[in-house]
Amino acid sequence: YGDDANAPYGRCSTERVRQLTLQAVDRLLTDFSVKALVVACNTATSAAISLLREKYPDLIVIGIEPALKPAADRFPGGHIGIMATQVTLREKKLSDLMVRYGENCTISRIPAPGLVELVEAGQGNTPQTEALLRPILEPYRGQLDALVLGCTHYPFAEAAIAKILGEKTLLLDGAEGTARQTRRRLAEAGLLTACAQTGTVRIEHSGENPHFATLVRTLME
Repeated sequence: YGDDANAPYGRCSTERVRQLTLQAVDRLLTDFSVKALVVACNTATSAAISLLREKYPDLIVIGIEPALKPAADRFPGGHIGIMATQVTLREKKLSDLMVRYGENCTISRIPAPGLVELVEAGQGNTPQTEALLRPILEPYRGQLDALVLGCTHYPFAEAAIAKILGEKTLLLDGAEGTARQTRRRLAEAGLLTACAQTGTVRIEHSGENPHFATLVRTLME
């Protein structure tokens, strides 16, 4: 479910993000039979994951978080950037991660205002995106061992980001770890299907973004 009618969450207040997230989850749980809920948004996870787990204690609720741990493990003593929305960067959840994994490395917070809007407009890897990101990322060119993509929109702009930072910087996001955690939790609960048939993917969204179908096709590639 993509809440494109209210995106980007990163420019909202924390309370507004919580409200929108709870509304979206209530809708999903009303309309569908849900084994597990994945909050595939760093901003929503930072603002609302604790509330969701309190409200639905019997539901598997998986959040996503910036991939600081794999970055710190891979580059001890290195310099790691975390690029994220303003909400994610200011929330306690990220601060706790930085304390936990930043003892043996340097971590720089890098806000990227406007990037989500370009991705939502279908311009993730375009000259417009490069023009937006160049003044933000150019000071870090050749300086970062890894850049953590702390927003699930940002991998859509990965080519533009890599072009600016150069080959020395490894780009990391938390999607793969979130998928592994979801499968592990489902297996622990005995909820993995034994059906051999291929399943289907149903994607819904709240707005009228004309670029949404293109974004979905790119996501599913």
